[in-house]
Amino acid sequence: MATNLAIDDSLIESARTLGGQKTKKAVVTQALQEYIQKRQQLKL
Repeated sequence: MATNLAIDDSLIESARTLGGQKTKKAVVTQALQEYIQKRQQLKL
């Protein structure tokens, strides 16, 4: 599903560099996965 997001370029670039992802899509996917995982852990 295509989605357009306005994300601060410096924020996403910092996340990409730290995480080692090659694309912005990979950064957003990883961030969402980590967010979901953390929220699920908080429910326990």
